[in-house]
Amino acid sequence: MDQIPPPAVTGAAMDAIVPRRRGRLALHIAIGAIAVAALGWTGWQFVPHGLQVASRDVRIARVEPGVFLDDIVVRASAEPLNSIILDSVESGRVEEVLARDGQAVKKGDLLFRLSNPQRNLELLARQQEHAQQISNLANLQMAQEAGRTDHQRRVADLEFALEQAEKAHARNGRLAAKGFISQVALEESVDKLAQQRRVLAEEKRAMDTEEQVRGRALRQMESAIGGLQAGLRLVGATVDALTVRAPADGTLTDFHLQVGETVKTDQRIGRIDDPQRFKLSAQIDEFYLSRVAVGRHGNVQQDGKTYQLRVATVYPQIKDGRFTAEMVFTQGQPEVISPGQSMDAQLTLGEPAKALLLPSGAFVNDSGGAWVFVLGVGDRFDKRPVRLGRRNNAQVEVLSGLAAGDRVIISSYTPFGKAERLQLTN
Repeated sequence: MDQIPPPAVTGAAMDAIVPRRRGRLALHIAIGAIAVAALGWTGWQFVPHGLQVASRDVRIARVEPGVFLDDIVVRASAEPLNSIILDSVESGRVEEVLARDGQAVKKGDLLFRLSNPQRNLELLARQQEHAQQISNLANLQMAQEAGRTDHQRRVADLEFALEQAEKAHARNGRLAAKGFISQVALEESVDKLAQQRRVLAEEKRAMDTEEQVRGRALRQMESAIGGLQAGLRLVGATVDALTVRAPADGTLTDFHLQVGETVKTDQRIGRIDDPQRFKLSAQIDEFYLSRVAVGRHGNVQQDGKTYQLRVATVYPQIKDGRFTAEMVFTQGQPEVISPGQSMDAQLTLGEPAKALLLPSGAFVNDSGGAWVFVLGVGDRFDKRPVRLGRRNNAQVEVLSGLAAGDRVIISSYTPFGKAERLQLTN
């Protein structure tokens, strides 16, 4: 009987279907994507963003809370409190100089003398014209007095004749009443009396009319002489102005005339300064124009002492971005002070107050206080709009747009042009 061989061993019975693990594949893909993203982000950080700026070329400050001191420090120069300008009121040649620049003078001291032949000729002509009019006035007065005397004499004669006529008429009336003279003779005496009265009245009217005419002529001539006298005084004053004297006590300043020099009318000759009292003149940034007003207080320090100031005058005209303010000492001034001497004056514009602060810098003027460059990611600074308030020489008040701890570039923004983002480099 044939034996059946056993079946061959293939291992098929040992195979089993293993299900595919999709979760692990997805995890591997996610890890790979994250790695690629991280690698890309890391590489992106090494790629420059915005305008590249060397870190050594900028100043960076942190926004911090603090107390804003509402005052400013300005550079001021000392000037005499009172000065009298010396302008030439007449032209001429300098014949003599009797004072020098920096000299202390007294009121009435002779400073210099000019010569002007034309003015002397004008004075002589005015004097002659005035003398002629004085002579004409004297002649008119003499004629008026002679005419008045003649009229008075005629009036006296006529008054006497009238008196005689009245007496004669009275006698004739009595005689006619007794029948000694005729009625015709009485009527003749009446007519003669009336005629004497008319002649006397006409003479008085003529005298009054002539008196009025001569009075008007006399007043007109006196008025003309008054005008001539005023002109004579004016010409005399111009001649006197050729000799220039000090109008007040003080120190003669900017006086540099030389003998033989020609001086023109209204030419600045110099000035006389008060050597005892001074004021301070300061050029202040136009930003503070609305806040620096007359009456604001301040102070300066010299030799360890503090001297109080008050703003006396503000000149609002802007020149080169600055305006001028003048301050006076209110409680004494430094013992040693000279014209032109420079001092640091501190002006108080308001009371201290708590605020977010940045150090003052050129960035404020460059941006107009409307935006700043603020630190963002890494070493990148982004342009951000802000609102800044008051400022002094050391501080800028932050009103909005920034928070405490923000880091801001406070140096000049001019080199950055119109860049919206900066990237600092080492």
